[in-house]
Amino acid sequence: MQKIIVGIITTSLIAFSFNSFAGEKNKSQNYENAEFSGYMFGDIYYIASSHNKNIEKENGFWFRRIYFTFDKNLSRTFSIRLRLEMNSPGDFKTKTKLEPYVKDAYLNWKHNNHSIIIGISPTPTWGFVESFWGYRSVEKTAVDLFKFGNPRDFGISFKGSLNKSKTVSYRLMLANGNGIKSETDKEKMVMASLRYNFTDNLTVEVYADWNGYPGHFDRYTFQGFLAYRTKIHRFGVQFVQQTRQNGTKNNDIKLELLSLFYIRNFTEKIKGISRVDFVFDPIPEGDKIPYIKFDTNAKSKFFLFGIDFLLEKNIHIIPNIELVSYSKINGKKPDMEIIPRLTYFFKW
Repeated sequence: MQKIIVGIITTSLIAFSFNSFAGEKNKSQNYENAEFSGYMFGDIYYIASSHNKNIEKENGFWFRRIYFTFDKNLSRTFSIRLRLEMNSPGDFKTKTKLEPYVKDAYLNWKHNNHSIIIGISPTPTWGFVESFWGYRSVEKTAVDLFKFGNPRDFGISFKGSLNKSKTVSYRLMLANGNGIKSETDKEKMVMASLRYNFTDNLTVEVYADWNGYPGHFDRYTFQGFLAYRTKIHRFGVQFVQQTRQNGTKNNDIKLELLSLFYIRNFTEKIKGISRVDFVFDPIPEGDKIPYIKFDTNAKSKFFLFGIDFLLEKNIHIIPNIELVSYSKINGKKPDMEIIPRLTYFFKW
């Protein structure tokens, strides 16, 4: 691990030194431009059915996420981002105000087709998958939803294209492994992805990571994602496998899931959304997933169906329903999760 860290830091210093003369040359340029942006989304929800009878029939309004983002170019090659996030607890019991916290805080250096990012920044774990899915406002991607990783982490990241046509791209990140929380141990996390555009319509991405924990509790994740797009259709297939060490060498936990989604453009302002996630193993943190509680003892299938209505530019109203069915436990199936919602999404 020390060799990896030294190698990454050395590469960073060489890259920054190589670009220093260009920064001097462009001092006379005016880079005082700054941009504020953001979005917010939430739901009117109703828990029509649940395996957890304590939350069944609950209903209400909530904001699941609010972003406020500041971006600024410092020079031709350097830029910064600061993003604050607020969200509701989503645990059906906590009453609290929406309080902001730091979601992104990083310096980005860009040279030709390559970038180096230092600070709290998006991880490569599901960045491309989420952008292709396009409906984070409705639901997280499968890896995010079932807590197979973190959307952000504190560290150093490298990304770019490996050829002139930009059909092959990479992302490498060395981070604390604690998400946006502070580091409290000597272990680190390494993440890497490689993406290839076979055609304008077809893209494949492979991803792997190692997250070190004190003792024998490391985690290893492997992921493959296939994306296909036309003017009318958008289709994605995601398969994920994660191994979680559990304190002894012979007691590892292996988790697998398969996610399929399909988006259809009916008109310029109306889209259909459908998705199914096959969770082949009980999810240990299932009861901690915000806004929807999963049974931690059963395998499950997650279904999502919705229609996206674009009222005006950047204003979406999305009626949708989430369903979860379970495998049998001791000969009996837990009750389904049935959650109809009206999702609203605004951005600026």
